[in-house]
Order: sequence, then structure tokens, then C-alpha cells
Amino acid sequence: MSILNDLDARSREIFKHLVETYLRTGEPVGSRTLSHDRSIAVSAATIRNVMADLTDTGLLYAPHVSAGRMPTELGLRLFVDSLLQIGDISEEERRAIDDASARTGAETVLEEAALRLSGLTNSASLVVTQTREAPLRHIDFVATGPGESLVVLVFEDGRIENRVIKTPPGLPAGSLISAGNYLSSRVRGRTLAEAIERIRLEIESRQAQLDELTTKLVEEGVAVFSGAGEPTLIVRGQGRLLDEATDQDLERVRMLFDDLERKKEVIDLLGAAKGGEGVKIFIGSENRLFSLSGSSVIVAPYRDKSRKIVGVLGVIGPTRVNYAKVIPIVDYTAEAVSRMLK
Repeated sequence: MSILNDLDARSREIFKHLVETYLRTGEPVGSRTLSHDRSIAVSAATIRNVMADLTDTGLLYAPHVSAGRMPTELGLRLFVDSLLQIGDISEEERRAIDDASARTGAETVLEEAALRLSGLTNSASLVVTQTREAPLRHIDFVATGPGESLVVLVFEDGRIENRVIKTPPGLPAGSLISAGNYLSSRVRGRTLAEAIERIRLEIESRQAQLDELTTKLVEEGVAVFSGAGEPTLIVRGQGRLLDEATDQDLERVRMLFDDLERKKEVIDLLGAAKGGEGVKIFIGSENRLFSLSGSSVIVAPYRDKSRKIVGVLGVIGPTRVNYAKVIPIVDYTAEAVSRMLK
């Protein structure tokens, strides 16, 4: 980055220590604080002059007239890309993530991964499960009460999805079995999209050879699981954002909560992380959705057994999130989930 090349060694060192102090405390950093750092062997006056130059460059700003300095979004980006020393994930953190990923069933793995991510990073976690293209194994209908049944979809990758549907009045128990057998024979080895297309064509052309009530049951099942392959968003640990919030942060956190309710836009944003390898970091206004709440999003893609990217996971928190700690945790969690989905 050209801005970094324009800084001399002393300016880089002061800038690096200032950002590290800010990320640790969340408070503006003054020259006197930095002058107490033994690794910076210059006077407070010299530090003030360097901080003034860094402010003119656009890397720092003063939130108040008499306050110290804080990094701008540009400053944070420069720090993360060029000066950040990423820590190593601890053995305890590895065990916690591996334990969560060892649970059976893809849905459970993702839920557990979201919970562990939130707990280990003290941030809110985000997991997007992208459209599933795994072939189906079979479909069952299970009566759960009067006028209600559960549609159970079992995929070849071991994932199970359940949906509740309304059943036609007077439906005999045998219709549930007939509908399940009919659908299973049509969906086995096909993706959801392929199976839905074939079943709808058979029903529309009256080739299904089902009685009227069973046909209605099949149509209900098709309608409800036609949306089962849509990307979904798992958010855990929103309350942790309040734990670390200062009085000045409360409005920002409130706006972030509002943003997280717009699930489709969150899914669309995180879809950008599917375009490549490794961890991606969005800081502040770099992501349109979270620009007003001043948040950073750190995410990584995870893969299925064919190494195809099928989703994204990560965390969201204030821009002063502990990048050195969070980045390796997100990266390792994505790897652990990918191993489980093989």
C-alpha cells in the first residue's frame, strides 16, 4: 500500500503501537500513553508531531478537540493488511472448535460452530448455509397432530431438514406412507431443484397416479420443501455485543441489531466471501449494510466433501475487534466445519 511506503520506520512503529493500544482499550490514545511504551524511544513531543502527520495523512482522527487519536477506517485497513501480527489459536480453542464440529448432522455442526465462534471471540457469530445441492436420499411424512404433519428430508450428505405442513381434512394414515414412497422414488439421487421439477411435471400432466388427498399432500410437501434449499442465516451471541459496549457504543449496537434483522441483505453481503480462499475482513463502510453501525465483519468460506464452497461463517463486532485473535479462530472454524462436511 502506497501510504505505508510513504511512512518512515518511526512513524510506522508509532502508528502500529497506537492502533494496538486502541484495539485493546477502545479509547483514544494520547502521546503521553505512547511515550510510556519502552519500545518507542522518542519523546512525547516527537510522538505528538508524528500523530499530527498521521492525522493529516488520514490514518488517525481526534474524536474530541482535547482527546488523543483513534485510527480511521483507512488506518484500520492499513494496519490489518500490513502491520497486524496474527496470533496463533490456542490448543484449548482448537479442542473447543473440534468438539463442536464432531457433532453428527450438518445442521448441528453449524449451530455448534456458531455458538463456539461467539463464545471464543466474545462477538456475535454469523453462519450462512448456502443453497444445498447435495442429492436427496428419501422423504418421509410423519403425523404430528390433527391436520398437521412433519415433512422430513434426508440428504445424501447426512443432513436432515424438517418442515411442518397442514394436511387435508380426513386424510387416511396410509396416504402419508403413499406420499412418502412416491416422493422418495422420485427424489432419490436428485437435488431439490431437479426433484421438484419432475414431481410438478408429473402432477400437472396427471401422471402421478395418486388419489386426490394424497396428491394434495404431495403438493403441500413440494411447496414447503421448495424453499428448503434457500440460503439461511444463523446469528448467535448478539448479547455479547452489549457486554463490551461503552455508553457511546449503545446507539451503534442498536443499529447493528436492526441491520442483522435484514437477513437477506446480510446473506447477500456475506456471499461476497465465497469468491476466494481464506479469511475476508470488511471494516466499517467497506460493507454498505453495516456502515452506519461502524462494525467489522470477519468471515471465511467452508466447503463440502467435493471442496465446493457451500457457505460462509464468521463474526461481527465493533471495528476495534481483536483481529489478531479472531482471524485465526474464524479460519480454523471454517476448516473444522469443512472437515466435518466431507
